[in-house]
Amino acid sequence: MNKPVIGITSYVEPASWGAWSGVPAALVPNAYVEHVRRAGGLPVVLPPLDDEASEDDARRLLSRLDGLVLAGGADVESSRYDEPPHETAQEPRRDRDAAELALAQAARDTLPTLGVCRGMQIMVVAAGGTLEQHLPDRLDSLAHSPGPGQYGPRVVEPVDGTLLRSILGDRLEVNCYHHQGVAAFPTFDIAAVSQDGVVEAVEAHGPSFYLGVQWHPETGSDGRLFEALVGAAQ
Repeated sequence: MNKPVIGITSYVEPASWGAWSGVPAALVPNAYVEHVRRAGGLPVVLPPLDDEASEDDARRLLSRLDGLVLAGGADVESSRYDEPPHETAQEPRRDRDAAELALAQAARDTLPTLGVCRGMQIMVVAAGGTLEQHLPDRLDSLAHSPGPGQYGPRVVEPVDGTLLRSILGDRLEVNCYHHQGVAAFPTFDIAAVSQDGVVEAVEAHGPSFYLGVQWHPETGSDGRLFEALVGAAQ
């Protein structure tokens, strides 16, 4: 059986290797690549298109793929959902925002897609939804993002009858690293919540595999979400 080609979005960051230091590079944590590979897919890293990416650009790129992972990263710029930025908002990554919003819109109902953390938020914003820009303002807790580079362990409960529940069961511990969350998510169903009521996963109505999780499955050994994506892509 041919292995499905799974695209993984990436971001441009200064990187260092060998004699080179601080060179702008298109990169993504290799854990995404390894999970896709172990799940039986052929991973391909996708650099951002540009900050003027069009729907046609996105469709042409997706036509070469069998599945898509929208990877984690920085905050989605709040202007994308018509709100002013919170004081904690990170520096906008307009090239990623434009490219990934276009990819999310083009992939809906056409290509199996898994959104991870920021990727889930991209899926929601692409569908006309909004984000809660700083969860600690409401929760009075840093549990979902304890500190720089520190994942917050959370127990999440997939909702009965969802695709996510069929993949992961009714309860599991996950690694979170997000200070933002989804607020309004039209055309999506809640697929999982954490103990404090934060929406931790959403999925699209209907039979297509279009699923977003707020946690970081690539950081652990549980590959079931990637296996489900690859299976749907096959």
